[in-house]
Amino acid sequence: MTSWFESRVERMIREAAERGEFDDLPGAGKPLDLSDSDDPDWWVKRKIRDENLDSSALLPAPLQLRREAQDFPQSLRDIADEAAVRDILIDFNRRVREAHLASRQIAMPHSVVAHTIDVDDMVAQWRALRR
Repeated sequence: MTSWFESRVERMIREAAERGEFDDLPGAGKPLDLSDSDDPDWWVKRKIRDENLDSSALLPAPLQLRREAQDFPQSLRDIADEAAVRDILIDFNRRVREAHLASRQIAMPHSVVAHTIDVDDMVAQWRALRR
């Protein structure tokens, strides 16, 4: 049944339904999962869960740095070139210093931001892992 006013989109949906294009869709006939509907971020959390995505990119920058530091030196294991390892560690220290400066501007506690790392010590740990 069509009303006297039907938008183009509504007409396209109605015609697709009449052709059966919405039949046999996944989840058809099942109740909707609304268990997390009170959470404003429900959609992104479901997307992360359903597609098995890494959620660390959603963390604030200081916490991302802390997580990155926790993964050293293990995260460097597959890098074969010492110069590349040093570049990564130097870049990490640069980003930590930038985060410290930014934390002062927004009055964030310094303890939240990661600490710089000793590049030579971390390279030695990397060498030990590579053996």
